[in-house]
Amino acid sequence: MKLIPVGIDIAKSVFQVHYADEETGEIVSKAVKRAKFLEFFANRAPCLIGMEACGGAHHWARRLIAMGHQVRLLPARFVKAFNIRNKNDAADARAIWLAVQQPGKAVAVKTEMQQAMLALHRMRSQLVKMRTMQSNGLRGLLAEYGEIAGAGRASLAKAVPEILERLAERLPAVLIDSWREHWAEIVRLDERITLIEQRMQAWKKEDPAVKAISDIPGVGLLTATAAVAVMGDAQAFRSGREFAAWLGLVPRQTGSGGKIQLHGISKRGDTYLRTLLIHGARSVLANARKPGPWVEEITKRRPHNVVAVALANKMARTIWALLAHGRTYQRDYVSVRPA
Repeated sequence: MKLIPVGIDIAKSVFQVHYADEETGEIVSKAVKRAKFLEFFANRAPCLIGMEACGGAHHWARRLIAMGHQVRLLPARFVKAFNIRNKNDAADARAIWLAVQQPGKAVAVKTEMQQAMLALHRMRSQLVKMRTMQSNGLRGLLAEYGEIAGAGRASLAKAVPEILERLAERLPAVLIDSWREHWAEIVRLDERITLIEQRMQAWKKEDPAVKAISDIPGVGLLTATAAVAVMGDAQAFRSGREFAAWLGLVPRQTGSGGKIQLHGISKRGDTYLRTLLIHGARSVLANARKPGPWVEEITKRRPHNVVAVALANKMARTIWALLAHGRTYQRDYVSVRPA
């Protein structure tokens, strides 16, 4: 059965719907209020619904799929190519309607649990950012009075009580008390970050997919939980190479006249997961006694940063292979292509 393509531009209160009427061929572009949105599709024949992969899209996709519709979440960059004129709700819905009918890579619809894990990651990232800002601000204020703490979070924690005690002898008490409150706030941020990580650890014990990829060298708690949540369904990717390319861990290409030039990595896809994978690769290169013959050989030919990205690419492909085929990590496993 041929599905009717429908483009939907999501907003806070009013959704713009664009489709072609199957009986008359008339182009319909109408606004539907949020409260009436699901009712609009409740009694319709199954449709091929396209939406941008933005805030709230996964929630509405799950609700529409439960009604029997097929939903494709499209990257905003892909949709933008089909909007060639004005930028408004009606034009965006038309662009989505055009885009959903074209071959392209859709974003896998995430489950509520996967979205919950990503929410924890976002909260943790925000808290880490706030802690860094607060720590740097305190360092700068102390430096104004000639007190310098060593680099790193542990050095700051060790130095602050002694510094405040010394400065209390010659500075106003109101300033010292404010600094102590400032430092107490940083300690509270530490406690909140630790609590979130403990909740992630509990989820890791319950999720077999997270446990399976946690054995990969360089894949820790954050990378494992983020990879499973960001990927959604591993079957949405045809291969580990496609998953690595989706994360932006492959060279960017330009060329003309049959001449192809390779540049730095494309940096497409999820920035957060790509960063975690590269940090994990750097950790392996810095701490592993025997990173493996593949890493040792490439290290002889390429700079350190190139090796780190190459290893991150390999880690991404390994993650996909384990999740797509339901396997466990084997350090000495060699993939053999069928003859």
